[in-house]
Amino acid sequence: MNQTPPSSQAPAPLVMELWPGPVPGDVGIEGPEKSRIHSSRFPSVGDTLLLTNVSRPSLKVYLPPDEKNTGTAVVICPGGGYWDLFWDIEGEEVAAWLNAQGIAGIILKYRVPRRPGEMKGVPPPGPQMDAQRAISTVRSRATEWGIDPNRIGMVGFSVGGHLSLATATGFHERKYPQIDAIDAVSFRPDFAILCYSGYLKARDRDEIWEGLHIPADTPPIFLTHASDDTETDSAQSVIMYLALHRAKIPTEMHIYATGEHDFGVRQNDNLPSSWPHLCLNWLRSRGLLSPPR
Repeated sequence: MNQTPPSSQAPAPLVMELWPGPVPGDVGIEGPEKSRIHSSRFPSVGDTLLLTNVSRPSLKVYLPPDEKNTGTAVVICPGGGYWDLFWDIEGEEVAAWLNAQGIAGIILKYRVPRRPGEMKGVPPPGPQMDAQRAISTVRSRATEWGIDPNRIGMVGFSVGGHLSLATATGFHERKYPQIDAIDAVSFRPDFAILCYSGYLKARDRDEIWEGLHIPADTPPIFLTHASDDTETDSAQSVIMYLALHRAKIPTEMHIYATGEHDFGVRQNDNLPSSWPHLCLNWLRSRGLLSPPR
């Protein structure tokens, strides 16, 4: 009897809303969701797609081909200052890179911009609710999506790095009342990857950002940054590394002499082009790239 060979192509992405009804803790935003092309001041970035006015947070799920699947999944948090989402360079391109490694790439479209009345200069609460719900949702669908429920991590860029770290350290307290069975599932990520993150260091002293704390059961963390970053100082990652290290959390960090901001996972002549490979080595060392059991 002939058997159908396994597909060598990844399935089409699945898009699903995070919340079954009203978005908790959200006052809403005027106008529909919209996108625009942003011309970056960084030559290696060029024109890139930004999304804003997100009022219905969602997940865009890219699963790898069955024959490459490692069982590992990563929720992707694009940056954008909590005003926009850098959707292609820190979303779609990252999902494609993860899929090529046999990892499910799941882009989180969290609520932006900041809502009326929210304080500028501090992380807003809404995206953290979305991130917690995202991890619980992925874990609740793990069997259906071919994911190991103990291999679900996060990767965040710029403020998305803060969002990932806040989720990886704040899992003892859900920031909204339980809505359904999904919220009974753990939202603790099994690892987190932070790229040129903001809101990790206090403004005027060498301590971690107010509101962040590091419990003893914080999952392993990987950090990367460039020393010449003019958007978020590399001290953000350095101070967080020291705090994690002192708390005895398994942590790896790579700081590049040059590379600026928004380098994503792009391969070019810039020094940070090596970080995706180093990150894969780190994941491999933790048994996250081996075939699923």
